[in-house]
Amino acid sequence: MAVVRAELTKIWTVRSTLAALGIAVVGSIGVGVLGSASARSAIDRKSAMLRPDFNPLDAGFVGVQVGQLALIAFAVLLVCGEYGSGMIRTSLAAVPDRGLFYLAKVAAAGAVAVVVAVPTAFVSFLASQRALGPYGVGLGSPGALRAVVGACFYLTLMCLFSVGVATVLRSTALALSLLFAFVLSPVANIVPALRSAARYLPDHAGAEVMKAHPSLSPATGLLILAAWAAAALLGGYLVLRGRDC
Repeated sequence: MAVVRAELTKIWTVRSTLAALGIAVVGSIGVGVLGSASARSAIDRKSAMLRPDFNPLDAGFVGVQVGQLALIAFAVLLVCGEYGSGMIRTSLAAVPDRGLFYLAKVAAAGAVAVVVAVPTAFVSFLASQRALGPYGVGLGSPGALRAVVGACFYLTLMCLFSVGVATVLRSTALALSLLFAFVLSPVANIVPALRSAARYLPDHAGAEVMKAHPSLSPATGLLILAAWAAAALLGGYLVLRGRDC
């Protein structure tokens, strides 16, 4: 527990990680409200720009999917910040057992992700639905509670996946570039032949749990994301154990 407390102390005393967490919360809620307000205006005006497949349930998570970028940045900064400053040597000297050190970092990141994800998912959804006005839905709507709870798991697993990737790469720029490529997947979305494969990328698969009409079952999508996260965390442990620092 002492090692976990030490990792939590690092999180709360480093401005960059705190800023990333704040942006994740504010960005999720703010973008969600703005998007829903815009959608409400488009519905009222019967605008042709409104997507024909618009669904108020899906609109509740537009902000969450944007805010997750900040949560990914938090995970990368948590890991790579120590490598960039050279403090990783001090940390490993204080905790020679690398398995324990890594487990504590993962546990701290996961705990903080849960604390951030739960209120973010619920508040973002409710605020977005309120911004939709008469077109919004409540938590009692079919699939709504499942989607909100699923969003909490989604954000937490994406954070843990990012911790594993960052541990393998050790570079903030490289880790963020790779992770944002996974999340945004611009090539996969543009090229028709790759769209079916893109469904199994961590972000795409996990995001199915937040959709009114998912192409994968919500449970399957979360299991795929969990498998990605487990593989990344295992890779991070193996690399950390096998290198000098």
